[in-house]
Amino acid sequence: MSSASALRRAMLILLVWQLLLAVTPTARAGQETIKIGILHSLSGTMAISEAVLKDTVLMLIEDQNKKGGLLGRKLEPIIVDPASDWNVFAEKARELLTKEKVAVVFGCWTSVSRKSVLPIFEQLNGLLFYPVQYEGEESSRNVFYTGAAPNQQAIPAVRYLVSKEGGEVRRWVMLGTDYVYPRTTNQILNAYLTTQGVSSDDIMTIYTPFGHSEWREIVERIKAFGSEGKKTAVISTINGDANTYFYRELASQHVDANAIPVMAFSVGERELASVGIVPVGQLAAWNYFYTINSPENKVFVKMWADFNEQRDKITNDPMEATFIGFRMWAQAVSQAGTTDVNAVRQAMYGQRIKAPSGFEVVMNTNHHLSKPVMIGRVNSSGTFDVIWQSINPVRADAWSRYIPDSAKRTADWTFPWVCGGCIEPTFKDW
Repeated sequence: MSSASALRRAMLILLVWQLLLAVTPTARAGQETIKIGILHSLSGTMAISEAVLKDTVLMLIEDQNKKGGLLGRKLEPIIVDPASDWNVFAEKARELLTKEKVAVVFGCWTSVSRKSVLPIFEQLNGLLFYPVQYEGEESSRNVFYTGAAPNQQAIPAVRYLVSKEGGEVRRWVMLGTDYVYPRTTNQILNAYLTTQGVSSDDIMTIYTPFGHSEWREIVERIKAFGSEGKKTAVISTINGDANTYFYRELASQHVDANAIPVMAFSVGERELASVGIVPVGQLAAWNYFYTINSPENKVFVKMWADFNEQRDKITNDPMEATFIGFRMWAQAVSQAGTTDVNAVRQAMYGQRIKAPSGFEVVMNTNHHLSKPVMIGRVNSSGTFDVIWQSINPVRADAWSRYIPDSAKRTADWTFPWVCGGCIEPTFKDW
């Protein structure tokens, strides 16, 4: 072999090795999974509501993997149990982002759990999809809020009750679990009712701890308040298994839903199943109900029933919000071509899907959805009949127009302008 041939052969071998070295990491990367964090309470007082959301994410991961995963990689669930302990939520969030290095987290129910993890997601630039109605007054570049803001649930619910169709309610009992969501929601509702001319004498506010089980005295107070000549309704921001005891006490004291209706913001079909009695006629405001008759909902309910091997067919609003968030995230990852948080965040803006509600929902640059508003009444089978709904999806307000300081704020995370709680400039600022 000539020296020239030997040189060409050596160069060829070197080139092959270079190609192998370049290709091998990519091949390995293609075999790596995309880790999905699931941060929901599987024990403690909130498990009654949150545990099913863990299974909803597992269902969606299984479905996505059947389609080939994302970016040629399978999705892998990483499940943790914060056990309804807000400090543990923070610990588990840090674990998911630093130890497990998840690409995204789906989790939290209560606002106090979300507030506890928020600094960690912002510090570590993680991405959280939060699937439950909440009090607003927040906009983070690291959270996408797929549940309702107050203008998509609380305000329309009160407007409905004030209307002739809703019974022309004039007195209000604000009844909630003692934490940030009920207190802030009631602050907004009190401000709204004041603009409608409602006197403070016609508003009674009561808070109870998580897991509260003794409701006799409180229900007696509600009945007395409602017997003073004006149509009265209860606005319930009770969370978790305390709802079971509350509805049982209403039945025990024969509180008629026509006389004193309860409008719940945290009770869906699944919570009703645990009560043991059916509170026929009572109300709830959500963006989705299990009984909705749409082609998309039939597919969603069947998907859930098949995943559970027909043992469980009941879906609810936070499950739909989880579905929406997961599908939008998957679309954004495919569009961005990466799971990088900064790239996915930008790709999320404008993502839209035809939701099980039957409406097309869209993600806005304030990290909140445009969604329909619905009010349901409990029927004898323990599900909800939709008795009112918005004509079109309603765009969420991150900051309430009824709180003076918040009314000045805006939220828009469009690159390169990043602003979650900016004060909108006045003419004198220009």
